[in-house]
Amino acid sequence: MTLHIERPRTAPPFRERRGLPAVAPIRLAHIVSVSGSSAVAVLERQDAVAGDEKRVEIGALIKVVTPHAAVMGAVTAVSAPMPAAEGEPQPLGLIELTLSGEVASDAGTRRLTFRRGVSCVPTLGDPVMLADKHDLTRVYAPPTLASIRIGSLFQDPAVPARLLIDDLLAKHFLVVGSTGSGKSSALTLILQRLLAEHAYAHVVIMDVHNEYSAAFGNVAEAIAMDNFNLPFWMLDFAEMTAALTSRDQHAEAEVEILAEAVVFAKRRYSESATSRMGALARRPQDAAIAINVDTPTPFRMSDVLSYIDEQLGKLQRTQVTLPYRRLRSHIENLVTDQRYNFMFGSLSVQDTMGDVLARLFRVPSDGRPVTVINLSTVPPEILDVVISVISRLAFDLAVWSKGGLPMLLVCEEAHRYAPSGSSKFVPTRQALSRIAKEGRKYGLALALITQRPSELDSTILSQCGTAVVLRLSSDRDQAVIRGGTYDAMAGLVDFLPLLDDREAIVLGQAVSMPMRVRFDDLNNTTVPRQAHPSFSRAWKNPNMDRAGLDSIVTRWRMAGRERSPGDLPPQVGPLRP
Repeated sequence: MTLHIERPRTAPPFRERRGLPAVAPIRLAHIVSVSGSSAVAVLERQDAVAGDEKRVEIGALIKVVTPHAAVMGAVTAVSAPMPAAEGEPQPLGLIELTLSGEVASDAGTRRLTFRRGVSCVPTLGDPVMLADKHDLTRVYAPPTLASIRIGSLFQDPAVPARLLIDDLLAKHFLVVGSTGSGKSSALTLILQRLLAEHAYAHVVIMDVHNEYSAAFGNVAEAIAMDNFNLPFWMLDFAEMTAALTSRDQHAEAEVEILAEAVVFAKRRYSESATSRMGALARRPQDAAIAINVDTPTPFRMSDVLSYIDEQLGKLQRTQVTLPYRRLRSHIENLVTDQRYNFMFGSLSVQDTMGDVLARLFRVPSDGRPVTVINLSTVPPEILDVVISVISRLAFDLAVWSKGGLPMLLVCEEAHRYAPSGSSKFVPTRQALSRIAKEGRKYGLALALITQRPSELDSTILSQCGTAVVLRLSSDRDQAVIRGGTYDAMAGLVDFLPLLDDREAIVLGQAVSMPMRVRFDDLNNTTVPRQAHPSFSRAWKNPNMDRAGLDSIVTRWRMAGRERSPGDLPPQVGPLRP
């Protein structure tokens, strides 16, 4: 809808009383209805003066002039109750507004500044103006707060779109959008702008598609399961239970046996370590450690198997032996599976907890503040456990450092391992839920990236204070965003299917007001690796021969090949039938 508007002859009263220049704003309409944070204004259809023409679009920032301040809001709907015939002037047009804050003179600096909340509510007849460049800058690019530029405003490309750093991280954030809308690029841009100004950051990205290593280059520590050792003894008992026991009617018996075996193995390792060091070398704090199933101390898996075998030998024929045999068989299968080398493949059991934490969380950063963990090769049946361990270690480290090590944990495709209403991935949901609810107390921030917010655990989702929402077509996903506490801008959510690639509506704590933003372009060398092949190019030329297929089949089979007893790590040894 193209509107012909006029410039009023006098400046708004609140500007005159403050001795400000009498700059004539562009008047659009006047208020005819106010209800809570919502208002309705009638568009004024006089002929244009000096050839000015403006369009009122959904998401545009407007201001309502009141006697004491300029109330700022966003256009959420445009309508014509009595449509005119073709070629005739439109007799009446309505715009619906959602009010969020106001621009007023600061008592200390005497400068016009934006603040959330409305102290002077508009009333009938108050003029509605289109926000100019200065208004947009005051609202969306406050100069006194720590912020990063992520793009430009759709309403005025000359005005930068900025995110408030502390509110973005301290209150967690969410990046959502349909496939191909630009989620990965948006996240990369946000992180790159953060790292450009913060050389001593600590960012951990759990990358389930192996997209981000190329995006950060030399500033990232690339971790893959073939170059990293996450010892099995660093799992807590809930994670160990998820990895080592079955999920049927014998699960409770297996859990009880495993608990006894793990405590036995930890005590045996502790006793052997103490005897090797000698009584004189024993540290005073070692005597105070009470070993239980969750104590993060090393142990040998061979001692766990020995305990199970010992208990099997004591059982009578009439007693139930199935849980023991199944637990033992499951452990043997995991230990001998090459896909689990990162957890069970170490040649010796040593206390490497400090080394693992230092590499995972970049302590010290040594010019690489980002850790990109490639989880694309982790077996699906243990992906839950690996993500749970990393998330729990991040939280425990934040707690024990008493907030002295602020970190950001990025969860790509979060709906896959923290699904809503599912009995799967329980340890991961618990770990992420704890971070979402308590992490801000200890300087641990959470970033969730997903294309299906409706499938994400609602408890975790509700803790995100900021939402960066790209194109989103699903009604269910839109309903989740609409139901969030993002400034009551429900009308903007209906606009999400119309967004272009790399466009987003940003809602929540990290922006002064909801804004429609166009993301800056990324350098070609820092774009996330695209997981989608180009069929139009790939199908024009031969893309694989038989030798290539045979090579893939060989690697496929080798990934699950069981090692012979002679290939087992020393701490396990030959397994008896």
